Amino acid sequence: MWRRETPHVLTALLQKYGDMDGCEDAVQEALVAASEQWPVEGIPDQPRGWLIRVADRRMVDQLRRASARSNREEAVSRASPSDKLVTPAIDEEAPADDTLLLLLLCAHPDLSVSSQVALTLRAVAGLTTAQIAAAFLVPESTMSQRISRAKTTISGAEPRFPSPEESRLGDRLAAVHHVLYVVFTEGHTASSGDTLLDGSLAEEAIRLTRRLHQARPRDDELTGLLALMLLTHARRHARTNSSGDLVPLQHQDRLLWDDEAIGEGVAMVESALPVGQVGPYQLQAAIAACHSEAKTWADTDWEQITILYRMLERIAPGPAVSLNLAVAVGMSAGPVSGLEVVELLLDNTQMVRHHRTHAVRAHLLEMAGRTGEARAAYLEAARLTRSVPEQRYLNSRAAGL
Repeated sequence: MWRRETPHVLTALLQKYGDMDGCEDAVQEALVAASEQWPVEGIPDQPRGWLIRVADRRMVDQLRRASARSNREEAVSRASPSDKLVTPAIDEEAPADDTLLLLLLCAHPDLSVSSQVALTLRAVAGLTTAQIAAAFLVPESTMSQRISRAKTTISGAEPRFPSPEESRLGDRLAAVHHVLYVVFTEGHTASSGDTLLDGSLAEEAIRLTRRLHQARPRDDELTGLLALMLLTHARRHARTNSSGDLVPLQHQDRLLWDDEAIGEGVAMVESALPVGQVGPYQLQAAIAACHSEAKTWADTDWEQITILYRMLERIAPGPAVSLNLAVAVGMSAGPVSGLEVVELLLDNTQMVRHHRTHAVRAHLLEMAGRTGEARAAYLEAARLTRSVPEQRYLNSRAAGL
């Protein structure tokens, strides 16, 4: 409930006050109040209205305490409806999708793309600073400073809530696409913690992407992004066993895959790819479709997947793409060829600290029969990951060697 309601509560306060830092503090105080009162008094009939009222009172208290230094509280109280966007009624559920409005606000053009993504993950998805830092492969202190600067920038820019139907969103949409992708990825494979999946977070990313796709149905990259999410999420029930341990794609029970989601995702890929310019999300969706349409692991068309990854590397180069290409090359042309791609990534400071680099290298070394090196690489990957299920899986692979 907190994940669902927070964006609505924060948006209501931002529309009235505009101070993101102060509004976020007030929203957090409302959460504290709810955690203390609801277990005793019961959940109110209108939780959102309750949270907005309490957060609003906390914000007024903040302004009152600051009144000795400024006249902000008086200015806010005198503001006419034309001076501010209308605040949603606090006594009833707001019909608008405030989550999407907040998402678009966080993609403010005055922010860098990385700051847009980080702020959205914090404000909309409710991820911790540590989780966001892990997604960006940077220290937590660095991410904390980045988010703080982003809040200050937005608060000083008199934030405006754009509509997804507007034609001049420009670079905000690219940032929104990236945000939705990162939120889904964190839900699909948590960067830390005791569980591999956070289904509600992944489903929230899909819901938001559907909402944006309804507003912009001709956006082929957005279509590709939604298809990618659906095709990936379709495998969720097969990705862990009854103990919560990771089950790699090779050993998944494909009868557990969601055929309806696969059908919808494949249809979207087929509708988007022939139209206009092909983008990275469309290519990733096409790769996911190749995996989803293979009836067994042996039926996987690795040559086609390799071609698609090479196309992706041309239009959106990056170490993560190269790592995935190494897997595809290793499966289509042999582990030695795949290792040649991976070895280049070991010179990348960012990737040498990422557990998946060593996990892929370990897998290819195992395929090549270099057992001792493979075991060491599995152990290094297990040491670097903060996901407990991934640690268990990687350590078990090392133990098996």
